[in-house]
Amino acid sequence: MELDADGRAVRLSNPDKVYFPEKGYTKRDVAEYFLAVGPGITRALNHRPTTLQRFVDGVEGDFFYQKRAPKNLPEWIPTARIAFPSGRPADEICPTELAAVLWAANLGTLTFHPWPVRAGDTDHPDELRIDLDPQPGTGYADAVTAAHELRSVLEDHGVRGWPKTSGGRGMHVFVPIEPAWTFTEVRRAAIAAGRELERRMPDRVTTAWWKEERGERIFVDFNQTARDRTIASAYSVRPFPHAPVSAPLRWEEIDDAVPRDFDIRTLPARYAEVGDVHADMDQEAFRLDGLLELADRDEKERGLGDMPYPPEYPKMPGEPKRVQPSRARHDDGEDDGRGTNGGGTE
Repeated sequence: MELDADGRAVRLSNPDKVYFPEKGYTKRDVAEYFLAVGPGITRALNHRPTTLQRFVDGVEGDFFYQKRAPKNLPEWIPTARIAFPSGRPADEICPTELAAVLWAANLGTLTFHPWPVRAGDTDHPDELRIDLDPQPGTGYADAVTAAHELRSVLEDHGVRGWPKTSGGRGMHVFVPIEPAWTFTEVRRAAIAAGRELERRMPDRVTTAWWKEERGERIFVDFNQTARDRTIASAYSVRPFPHAPVSAPLRWEEIDDAVPRDFDIRTLPARYAEVGDVHADMDQEAFRLDGLLELADRDEKERGLGDMPYPPEYPKMPGEPKRVQPSRARHDDGEDDGRGTNGGGTE
């Protein structure tokens, strides 16, 4: 069948193929969901190099991440060259219109993972993204409590965040920023925000990279701001049996929101009523001076320097040893950390 995406016809093969067996949702259902929230997801992906998380046999089958643009890419979908932490380059798709989203959905894409950069400058992020990740024993309500205090931390340092559900139990807060800082500097700002949040809520929030140290707290995953680490876009479909989506919210909505209520069947009705509640993000571009000054104070006054990078990254200047604390007590050698906090690869 063909779908009309703002005047461009997009072919949908096998539209009745079931992607969510528990609900009976098909590829066509997913495509029609993206059509219903078209301006919202197009805004979230616009001109951003984007990795596709593809589930060609539905959520109960295997999946893979499509980082490099495929050879059969339509000529009307642009690409941008990005560099992996290893230094090797790749060309990723950069959706600029809804048709590109539907083209990707036809390939089995449910979740879109855009870089926090635009095609015109892929070395300087224009979004600071903070991932509030519930650890075992915590849930969405705990993430909401942390998000409210995070909002204060950000505003105290001159920036404003936009919240959304992760599609699971967590929350994401995105901050539009001027593309004036490197990935390393933006990550440093995220670490500073996380540490300040941890100081304000020590029993409920942690920045501990090693799982054995986190406890029943919300983990501020600062490494989601590292190069080639991405967060699911707003309006992405998440690969759980009930077909949830990552739903943009207003701050006044987060307490009463129930993440499970936002799925490919319910969000179109909400979108038709309220539209894209994050549409005004593109009107803002904050500076990170306040958070970077906080990072300087943490280092000079508290002795808090860099934090470990994900295990697949090359050793970074100033980075502490990648060794679990429990292991460090028994072994002076350095461990690469693999198997403790996994990460994506090229």
